[in-house]
Amino acid sequence: MTSVTHEALVELFKNRPTLAAELLHDALGHPVPAFTEARIEASDLTEIVPANRRADVIVVLLVGEQQRPAMAIVVEVQLSVDPDKPYSWPVYVTQTRARHRCPTRLLIVTIDPAMVRWCSRPIDTGHPDWTLKPLVLGPEGVPVVTDAEQARAAPEVAVLSAMAHGQGEAAEAIGVAFLAAAAGLDAERRTVYWDLVLSSLNEAARRTLEAMMKSGYQFQSEFARSYVAKGRQEGILEAKAHDVLAVLEGRGLEVPVEVRERVLASTDVDELDRWIRRVGIVSDARELLAMTGS
Repeated sequence: MTSVTHEALVELFKNRPTLAAELLHDALGHPVPAFTEARIEASDLTEIVPANRRADVIVVLLVGEQQRPAMAIVVEVQLSVDPDKPYSWPVYVTQTRARHRCPTRLLIVTIDPAMVRWCSRPIDTGHPDWTLKPLVLGPEGVPVVTDAEQARAAPEVAVLSAMAHGQGEAAEAIGVAFLAAAAGLDAERRTVYWDLVLSSLNEAARRTLEAMMKSGYQFQSEFARSYVAKGRQEGILEAKAHDVLAVLEGRGLEVPVEVRERVLASTDVDELDRWIRRVGIVSDARELLAMTGS
């Protein structure tokens, strides 16, 4: 289920082609070759294997007058557990490497601290000495952008900062820094990014920024109108699903993969509420699935 947060993060990397390389180098300390251009390439990887495989973003770093590929970066935004990804991620890397004939990195981006450990797990491909170790950028690796000049220089990083840290103590300073940078953006990016920043901040910071604008803020951009309403509903579902899993784990019950996936995939508020009422009395996590429809 594609969420507003997932789509927003993908847009940031597409709008700033250098962002993936900057985060690899600055946030993760991973070496990146000197390059003259960063280009967003087609992310459809179906040519080699006849299956529907599409990475979120593929960035190719180019060097020299011949624009030779020096490195490719497969960027994947991951906000929840997906058991298919350990199988598809190696495919993304090998197909991108084959297409562009250059070293290829896999960068996983998540703003959910609980997902960092899952995304970081080495992937044993089954071939001797070939274990894929994803490079993972979690919220702790995202810079806290509270300086207006820094926000002006890299507005996408400022938006990412709001999405990663907008519920913390620095929320107001992050929002004010972005507000100072917003005037330098084109109209489309300004409204889209402002919607994203404002919707990511905690209530106190949001009220402060709205007061600075001297009027009640309304979501303006086409992007926000398309996703924010759906995103709010998905946020409710996600919170309820995590409540169910937290109680099961808090009671010391084993949560099998199929149960976790089923709970996180639920789009039925009534079903989730029913599980929340019963989660405290089951003796086995699998009993919840048997209660579906009861």
